[in-house]
Amino acid sequence: MDRKLNAELWDKMHYLFRDFNDRVVHAQFDYDFVIDTEALKTVIICAFEKLPVLHSSFKDNHVSPYWQVNRYKIEDVLTVKEVNDEDVETLSEEFLTGRIEPEDQVQMRFLVLIHGGKSRLCIIENHMCMDGGDFKYFLKDFCRNYNDYSEKKISPLSYRAGKRAYTSVYKDFSNADRKAAQNLYRNINKKDEHAFPFTPDSPEDKSFIAKRTISEDTFLKIKTKGKLLGATINDMLMAAYFYSLYEIAGFSEDESVSISCAIDLRRHIKSVENMGYTNHTSWMQCKIPELGRDIFETLKYVIRSANEFKQDKFMGLYGLPLLSLGYKIMPHAASEEIIKIGYSNPLLAMSNIGILEVDKLALSGHEPTDGFMTGAVKYKPFVLLSATSVRNRLTLSMCVRGNEKDKETVNDFFDKMEKNISVLISE
Repeated sequence: MDRKLNAELWDKMHYLFRDFNDRVVHAQFDYDFVIDTEALKTVIICAFEKLPVLHSSFKDNHVSPYWQVNRYKIEDVLTVKEVNDEDVETLSEEFLTGRIEPEDQVQMRFLVLIHGGKSRLCIIENHMCMDGGDFKYFLKDFCRNYNDYSEKKISPLSYRAGKRAYTSVYKDFSNADRKAAQNLYRNINKKDEHAFPFTPDSPEDKSFIAKRTISEDTFLKIKTKGKLLGATINDMLMAAYFYSLYEIAGFSEDESVSISCAIDLRRHIKSVENMGYTNHTSWMQCKIPELGRDIFETLKYVIRSANEFKQDKFMGLYGLPLLSLGYKIMPHAASEEIIKIGYSNPLLAMSNIGILEVDKLALSGHEPTDGFMTGAVKYKPFVLLSATSVRNRLTLSMCVRGNEKDKETVNDFFDKMEKNISVLISE
């Protein structure tokens, strides 16, 4: 008998985002030992059996879409290659920039590259299944299950398998606050036409991931100087983002510009332990009225804008009831067209995915020596700056479908980010 799963609100929204990005979340970790790939196969199969959405296809019937659970083979999910050291980066990027279509048989794939007694583990997953926040939870659970199985022969089935509904975000509110939150139909984020200076979109464009690693010394200085200035790490990065953007895009210094910043809606949830892996991410719009006389004034504008959002106990929840209503009262195809009219996908965005805890990502007692996680490949003119940290090293990344000129522009932007961060943390 065919098995079907509900298509939740965020599943449908990220399906709609197919016009803006490839909907794939990416992660990469390096280990100083050879991963036991036979054990890894068992752990992956158990994860997929516990989480059937990972081996399902999204069925858009234009009326009421759903997930169709599929049979699959481990070869559909895991690829293992023994390679030379010089081939690791090329093969990693080829895999990480690969696509997972909603109609595919599986929604998560793994690559293990074994080289010189070391291993690189690359993973991609469909953002429709889970966002970066829950992908982090999943990876920690996955590594724990690998260790329990390989070291203690415990069946690797310990995963969160509860509801994936967006309504979980309301479960810990008081009755009065829940009622108020479920009536926040207004979308408070405004459309901003400022964009990253990419070349025009072209059929010849190819996906690439551009990264820049910020040293441990610099990252610790960002934390320390931020505290002195009353700024979070996010505020410091956002100020450097704004300042670098004005420089590279040539915006007039008196122009007001907005960058949308990802909000983890789990901030409203006391515990996620009984919830399934899903999406709980919204956006707040960080807006500055002008560039400012220097980057420190830019930072003050960023802090002021962010604090206005943080003072709202319903931060990130605006517009969700309207999206839910739109999907409920009309067939899916009609809902998408209406939502596209009212929804404004941000041209400029940042997602601080945060710390990737090496102790929780250890395999067989070996912590990852390096790694990063990044969001979907954006289609021009949209852009997303992602940030993760491993061992107090910060990785900034952008996933773009573009050309060599676009790659040069992104790397120039990273040069400016490093320069402006240096100014911010100067004595």
